[in-house]
Amino acid sequence: MNPTFTAPDLRRRTMLGAGLAALLPLAARAEAWPARPVTLVVPFPAGGSVDLIARLYADPLSKALGTPVVIDNRAGAGGSIASAQVSRAKPDGYTLVVSSQSSHLANPLTQTNPGYDPIKDFASISQLARSINVLLVNPAVPAKTFKEFVALVKSRPGELNFCSAGPGSMGQLNVELMKSQLQLNATHVPYRGGGPLVTALISNEVQFGLDNLAPFLPHIQAGKLRALAVASPTRVAALPDVPTFAELGYPVLNTTSWIGLAAPAKTPPEVIAALHKAVRAVADQPAMAEALLSRGSLPPEVQSPAQFTAMMSERLVVYGEMVKRAGIRGE
Repeated sequence: MNPTFTAPDLRRRTMLGAGLAALLPLAARAEAWPARPVTLVVPFPAGGSVDLIARLYADPLSKALGTPVVIDNRAGAGGSIASAQVSRAKPDGYTLVVSSQSSHLANPLTQTNPGYDPIKDFASISQLARSINVLLVNPAVPAKTFKEFVALVKSRPGELNFCSAGPGSMGQLNVELMKSQLQLNATHVPYRGGGPLVTALISNEVQFGLDNLAPFLPHIQAGKLRALAVASPTRVAALPDVPTFAELGYPVLNTTSWIGLAAPAKTPPEVIAALHKAVRAVADQPAMAEALLSRGSLPPEVQSPAQFTAMMSERLVVYGEMVKRAGIRGE
């Protein structure tokens, strides 16, 4: 015999069914992450080193995650504008920022109010790459070795000029750290971006710089610039005669620059873990290592999100002390 229901019974069952139906999509979405495209916000213009690394990862990362990975370039204020925007984005794993030492170290240390805290406002995911830094001089500079270079700068305090991509940029911070370690006196000449500073070095408008290797390598190989030292775990295959800073006795200067991936703080730990696993799977592919090396970069170190955050915190302390002593301010 079929049961019969009164009108109130039917209303209660209808409401209960509607409530369960409303809950089911929420549970499904939580279990099925990612259910829609993931956006990698690059806080710099297209074509720069951070953008190139992001684009190297986008396609293989989309395959690893099983969802499209989209690049969104949002340039401005040395990476601060986009980084601040992502820090305030919904922490659901769908909006990430491609972080770097410029946006997550130099800016917070040198800008009055970048709009975010690089540690508190983000959840680290993983490194994507490490950029090799190189100490360069114009060939007209009468120094063939690092030792001769140090002696020359000390003999002419304040006379030699060094370049950077702008006030408070990593190029300036790298040289200021070297100056503090070696008690050197040289004059900072900032430029607007990497292209103009390459031209300035080649024309001897400035005498030296300490910045990412990639844009300078062709000019070193052509004899237009001279490399005296590299910040790299080992010597660079393309520059076998150039020693590392560690070999020269200055391990604190031997740190590579990093490019990484971060999400807004409070992103669910399981989403961070899934993203980290996918990045590691891509980074461990031989093709990725070859692609990075061809661009003057190194594969990421094997680091958990917690280790990546700890490394950033340590560098903020080291560079922060130097920035305070030197009174460096960004634009």
